[in-house]
Amino acid sequence: MAEKSWETLEGACRSCKKCRLWELRTNVVIGKGNPKADILFIGEGPGQQEDLQGKPFVGAAGQLLDKMLASVELSLDDVYIANIVKCRPPGNRDPYDDEKEACLNFLRYQLKLIEPKIIVCLGRVAACTIIDPEFRITRQRGQWFSVKGYEFIATYHPSALLRDEEKKRPAWEDMKAIRKRWDELKGI
Repeated sequence: MAEKSWETLEGACRSCKKCRLWELRTNVVIGKGNPKADILFIGEGPGQQEDLQGKPFVGAAGQLLDKMLASVELSLDDVYIANIVKCRPPGNRDPYDDEKEACLNFLRYQLKLIEPKIIVCLGRVAACTIIDPEFRITRQRGQWFSVKGYEFIATYHPSALLRDEEKKRPAWEDMKAIRKRWDELKGI
């Protein structure tokens, strides 16, 4: 991927056969939102609806994420949303290590194109892949980490909130903290 462009990234993702996930995909799911956003949300991988539509977070978890963003006055104009793997793991299982490794360069390329100030890991898989392999989402969510000029935070994945109502309050606190940090970085 010599030339730094979205077209180059999309072409490379669509032609990728680095892992087994390409065999079953309907669509490659690269991302959505503002390609120059200050805030990048990263999930683990596309689900069934995302695979069908070619966009991340469009199913029930995506609808909840939209509400979470709106609750702190953020929208797709303010954020970019991507996943670690760009193809759907069968049965919505967690992506295997070799599948994540095959896609990480695409995510790194997205980072270079977007140049976000804040990276939000949605759920355990994203946090363990991006922040620390030993990350414990129930203990470390809501904590800020600074690495290589980026501000990182992890919160619960919206699908976890759909399964466990008790996680909604902590996730709401995380969203407020994300909004506060973004305002601070903008000098508001």
